[in-house]
Amino acid sequence: MTRFPRLLLALLTLALTTLPAAADNTDIDAAARGVVRVVLIDSSGGEVVPVTHGTGFAVTPTMIVTNAHVIREALQDDTLRIGIVPSEGDAGTFATPIAVSPRNDLALLEITDGTLRLPPLTIAGGVSGDMGEVSAVGYPMNVDLAQGLEIRDIFRAQPPVKSRGFLSGERPSRQFDTILHTAPIARGNSGGPLLDGCGRVLGVNSFGADSDGSDAEFYFAVSLRELMPFLRESGVEPSVNALPCTSIDELNAAERARFDAQRAEAQQRLATVEADRREARSEARLQAQIEVLEARDNAMALAMVLLLVGIGAGYAAAQYRKGQVDNPDYRSRAMIAAGVAGAAFVGTVLVWITRPGFNEIEERVATIMGENGEQPARDDPSTALVSDGTLICTLVPDRSRITGARTDDVEFDWNADGCVNSRTQYGMVSGEWTRVLVPDDEAAVSVNTYDPDTRTFRTDRYLLGRTQIEAARAARDEYDPPACGVGNAQITLGEQQSALLALLPDRPNERLVYSCEPKRAGMIGGE
Repeated sequence: MTRFPRLLLALLTLALTTLPAAADNTDIDAAARGVVRVVLIDSSGGEVVPVTHGTGFAVTPTMIVTNAHVIREALQDDTLRIGIVPSEGDAGTFATPIAVSPRNDLALLEITDGTLRLPPLTIAGGVSGDMGEVSAVGYPMNVDLAQGLEIRDIFRAQPPVKSRGFLSGERPSRQFDTILHTAPIARGNSGGPLLDGCGRVLGVNSFGADSDGSDAEFYFAVSLRELMPFLRESGVEPSVNALPCTSIDELNAAERARFDAQRAEAQQRLATVEADRREARSEARLQAQIEVLEARDNAMALAMVLLLVGIGAGYAAAQYRKGQVDNPDYRSRAMIAAGVAGAAFVGTVLVWITRPGFNEIEERVATIMGENGEQPARDDPSTALVSDGTLICTLVPDRSRITGARTDDVEFDWNADGCVNSRTQYGMVSGEWTRVLVPDDEAAVSVNTYDPDTRTFRTDRYLLGRTQIEAARAARDEYDPPACGVGNAQITLGEQQSALLALLPDRPNERLVYSCEPKRAGMIGGE
């Protein structure tokens, strides 16, 4: 019986990890914040004039990938500068070419002026033929024209355009390896990323197939087989994520299935324990009945023997008393016989009275069951974890959704009052130990939770836009978390964090689930 829930969970998990993933709007939006407009600027006449533009995307906070043909004119004309216009907030800046490879239409730019820092995109670990939807992100010129944008508008931060299509295969072009897809791109999209459903880069959009309008439209992106060696040769190690692309909804469904399977398995184990206990109690009752009946029979037999001894001794005492006139020794013998008779009669009564009653059967059953060592109740507080001490937590990939976060092991000290590392208090939110982290150097909010009963540590990461992260930081500045050891610290912090949690989207972009175990002596990093 216990195998069925496990089989059901395994089949559901397999289905979720093999289904094609549809593009998640929040992930595409998060990736789009690292996409920029690459503008060639002519300032030779004393006036800043855009010559042409393309698209690029960040692989580090200051390094941008684009197509070589986007910046080709700037490489041959010293009156042209390469301008970078972000998708939101910050003013534009300038960049310098670090590496250019016309052979595979790739170029790497470095931001040289200003304080602009971009959120890097994550590179997908590979391309699969059944990856589902893909998205092209960039700045197509035909959209600018349709919106009636003027020249000066090109230098103003604007969100990129996103289009969707499907992966159609991989094939080499005349000079380099490409990905064929149907997500529409136009002039201006060149150098922009082609993204999977989790917002990870699958390729660099480069050109489209010629069509007279009657044929299906296909587009080409420079593949990862070209991009990754190009970046490494340029000394850039981008963030790479090769895990399956699953949605939060799929994870939640898998977690519900896992919970249902665990509950069914626990119920089955409980039913088995109860059946074993009933069988053990039946055997104990039979044993107690046999013992009580044997004890009663032995007591009755002993009482009968004592009664017969008493009768015999009484008869002898009477005979000695009759003969004591002729023989003086009979007097003492009569007294002895009478004493024996009295003791025998008293013993008979005591043995009869103290023989085991049938009500003793249940008492013996309880004693036997106690000797067999009954387990404490599941809800016995004595079995709860009080303090876990130092924990090492390892990522559980099939329960996680990761688009770019680091997946290193996590180490921390946990105390029963929710104090981490003897200084960071966790709050109690909806029955969970929770701490919300809002960094100043990253546009992301992390919600950490820890379950001491299952030793499960979870981080939900929300990748926010400029306005959202500013609101989150303002809400975080409104309170000072209580220190460890302060009375009702977990309740106070839980109430403080509620306003911040209310600002977050319904679903996180990433979920990292870790399984924790106590740190053993001799483990890496041990004392």
